Amino acid sequence: MADDRFHKSIATKEAAVGSTAENGSSQESKQPEFSGDEETLIIRMYNLVGERWSLIAGRIPGRSAEEIEKYWNSRHSTSQ
Repeated sequence: MADDRFHKSIATKEAAVGSTAENGSSQESKQPEFSGDEETLIIRMYNLVGERWSLIAGRIPGRSAEEIEKYWNSRHSTSQ
């Protein structure tokens, strides 16, 4: 009887972890939305300073360096 409860408890925890992992991966794969002005600024700044994402992010309020790098890499991937 105690063995059954133990296995059910483990199964419940595994299901919860699995659903959390699925939700997390779907959020990570979601492309951040950028306005046309932000896209233009990112391109211009990249041409000036290269892959200095924190410097570029400093020019766009509310954006992190990670968001900008992810956006850039998704749009300008060299592997095709």
